[in-house]
Amino acid sequence: MSATGSAATALDQRLGGAAFARRAIRKAFPDHWSFMLGEIALYSFVVLLLSGVFLTFFFKPSMAEVVYDGSYAPLRGTEMSEAYASTLRLSLDVRGGLLMRQVHHWSAVIFVAAILAHLMRVFFTGAFRKPRELNWLLGFTLFTLAMANGFTGYSLPDDLLSGTGIRLIIGAVQAIPLAGTYISFFLLGGEFPGTDLIPRFYVLHVLLVPGLMLALVPVHAIILPWVQKHTDFRRGRSTEKAVEGKPFFPVFMAKTGAFFLFIAGVTVLLAAFFQINPIWQYGAYSPTAISAGTQPDWYLAFGDGALRLMPGWDVTFAGHTLALGVLVPLLVITVFFTGLALYPFLEARLTGDRGVHHVLDRPRDAANRTGAGVAGIVFYGILWAAAGNDVLAETFHLSLFATTWFFRVALPAGPVIAFEVTRRICLGLQRRDMLLLKHGIETGIIVRELSGRYAERTRPLPEESRAALERDSGQAAIRAPGST
Repeated sequence: MSATGSAATALDQRLGGAAFARRAIRKAFPDHWSFMLGEIALYSFVVLLLSGVFLTFFFKPSMAEVVYDGSYAPLRGTEMSEAYASTLRLSLDVRGGLLMRQVHHWSAVIFVAAILAHLMRVFFTGAFRKPRELNWLLGFTLFTLAMANGFTGYSLPDDLLSGTGIRLIIGAVQAIPLAGTYISFFLLGGEFPGTDLIPRFYVLHVLLVPGLMLALVPVHAIILPWVQKHTDFRRGRSTEKAVEGKPFFPVFMAKTGAFFLFIAGVTVLLAAFFQINPIWQYGAYSPTAISAGTQPDWYLAFGDGALRLMPGWDVTFAGHTLALGVLVPLLVITVFFTGLALYPFLEARLTGDRGVHHVLDRPRDAANRTGAGVAGIVFYGILWAAAGNDVLAETFHLSLFATTWFFRVALPAGPVIAFEVTRRICLGLQRRDMLLLKHGIETGIIVRELSGRYAERTRPLPEESRAALERDSGQAAIRAPGST
C-alpha cells in the first residue's frame, strides 16, 4: 500500500470518515435552476469575505480629525475623519483599491438580493414546511444579519451620505421609550456624533456579524440539507421518499465550481464598469450639512420609506414624549418581519397540515399562500418606493404632497388588492389544469353535431404532457377552490 493510502486508512480508522464520504459522493442533487439561487448567495458571501480582507489592510476605523492631503484635489485641505480619509486613499491612491471596494459593495448587493430571491423561492414552493422550519428560521436570520452588516459597512466610510443614514438610525434609536437614550449613548460613546461609533461599527462589520454568519451558513446550507432529504418538484421519479438528481461528485462539484467562477466574474465586471457609492462626490460627514436626494442601499430603503409616510405625531404619556412618527413605523416593520419569520408555524396551525413534505408545491397549487406572498412583496415594495418620494416628485414634476399621500393610501390597499388578484389567478390556473386533463386541448375547430348544437373539437393531451401535468398538479390542483 502506498504512503498516501496508508495515511488515508489511518485517518479513517481514527475519524471514521470513509462511510460518510461514500454517502456524500453518491448524494443526489436535483438540478432545477431555482435551486441555484441559494448558491448565488453562498458564493457572493465568499467574494464578500475575500474582498473584505483586502480592504481591512488599508481602512482605518477612527473618527479622529485629520486634514486631507491626498491626490483628490477638490477635498485637499478639508478636515475629515481618519475613516473617510483612509477610504479616499484606498479608492484613489491604492493600486486596485477602487476595484476591490466596488467588488465588495457589488457583492454585498448581490448577496442580499440572492438571499431574498432564495427566500421567495422557498416560500412560494412551500419548502419551509415540516421538517424544514428550522432551516427557514436560519435563512431568515441570515437575511437579517446580511441587512445589518450591509448597513454597518455602508456607514464605515463616514461620508455625508452614510452619515445621514447614521443620523436617521440614531434618531430612531433615541425614540425608543426608556432605553433609547441609553442605547444611543452606548453606540456613540457620548452625544452625537461622538467618537466611538465607527470603531464599534467596524467591530460589528468585520468580526461579530460575519462570525455569526460563518457559523450559521454551514448549518443552513450544508448540515441540515445533508441530514434531511433534499426537496424537489413533482417530476420524473422524484417522490416524497426519493429524489431524482445528479450525484454530488463529480457532476454537482463540477457545476458548482464553474458557477462560483461565474458569480465572481460577473461581480468583478460590475465593479469594473458600473460605479457604486462614489464617496469623493459626497464629501465628509458634518452634523451641520444637509444633503438632498440621499438614498440608502435598496435593501434598507423600506425603513426610510416607512418613516417618510408616517405623520410626525407626538403624544405625551406620564411626562414622557412618545414620538409616534418613529415608533409606529418601527412597530409595523417589526410585526411584518416577525410574521415572516414565524410563517411556517402560522401556516401549519391555520391549515392543520402537520405532515412531512419533501415534494414542492407549484405556486398556483397554494392560492392563499401565493396571494399572501405577493401581498408581502407589494407591502415591501411600496415602502421601498416611498423612500424615494422626493426623487420621484422631482423627476416626474409631481407634488411631494401628492406622492406621499399616494403611498399612504397604497400601503394598506395595495397588499389587499394584490392578495385577491393573485389568489384569483392561481385558482384560474388550477381550473385550467383540470380542464386540460378532463377535456384536452382546444383545436379552434367548430363542428355542428347531429342535434344542431355547435361545439369545439378538442384533442387529447399527448401522453407525456398529461403525465407531466398530473405529476405537477398532484392532488393540489384538484382541491376545492380557495384551499391553501
